[in-house]
Amino acid sequence: MRRHLISAADLSRDDALLILDTADELAKISERSIKKLPTLRGRTVVNLFFEDSTRTRISFEAAAKRLSADVINFSAKGSSVSKGESLKDTALTLEAMGADAVVIRHGASGAPHRLAGWVRGSVVNAGDGTHEHPTQALLDAFTMRRRLGSLDGRRVTIVGDVLHSRVARSNVLLLATLGAEVTLVAPPTLLPVSVGSWPCAVSYDLDAVLPKSDVVMMLRVQRERMNAAFFPTEREYSRRYGLDRDRVAKMHDDAIVMHPGPMNRGMEIAAEVADSPRSTIVEQVANGVTTRMAVLYLLLGGANLGGEDQ
Repeated sequence: MRRHLISAADLSRDDALLILDTADELAKISERSIKKLPTLRGRTVVNLFFEDSTRTRISFEAAAKRLSADVINFSAKGSSVSKGESLKDTALTLEAMGADAVVIRHGASGAPHRLAGWVRGSVVNAGDGTHEHPTQALLDAFTMRRRLGSLDGRRVTIVGDVLHSRVARSNVLLLATLGAEVTLVAPPTLLPVSVGSWPCAVSYDLDAVLPKSDVVMMLRVQRERMNAAFFPTEREYSRRYGLDRDRVAKMHDDAIVMHPGPMNRGMEIAAEVADSPRSTIVEQVANGVTTRMAVLYLLLGGANLGGEDQ
């Protein structure tokens, strides 16, 4: 059984489907007046966030509490980390507290992998640098499956700042595992050098890809990670790669629009598109709690996620 969820590549097709099917079952509990299960009573989940986050941190906290786990929220600001404590020393502190699972978000790619070598509990990657964000990919796949049914053969277009997006990398890996056909659309400056080795196609022309897409996922332009000019102006970027009403009109009737959030409304996505019936953006937030419940349930509840110890 795998103890950790560090990368979407860790998941076989059976693993991914098990998580999505479990999330389907847990979604029924979310509709009850009392939303709690006693499954993880007595277990301790630590949310270890070195980067600011609203949706992901609250989502993991809600997921753990609905499974009756004890939750410790650890923020780097105001902690010993701000005094220079290393990740390893922080990990040893968590180990001494008896953490059964550590959910980590860190600005350095690979930090969750290092942490997994220092703690006995399970490690869940909640986003590391520009590397991966596997639970976001799982909740996105869960949302697509609820709207569209099976993902086999579905055409998913991911648009925008792929270079800085851990969400894009995890989605490409997971969706390929689940049988979807993924196309990345971005300016050449916002594609990673290694994109040729990813299991997806690449296009620079959004208008050509839209009519064939079942899902269009817009990515936030991550200005905070940019230290150079990756495109001429925001207006030019929006003109070529923004999703507005005219572009949505080119999509087929059942196609859906996604965004992992937070959004730059009016830049990569028009407000009227974000708020339209095609949009799954609010559903994605709700589905995040359910999907993360499934991940914690399977990692800590003793169910086998496939494979041997990692």
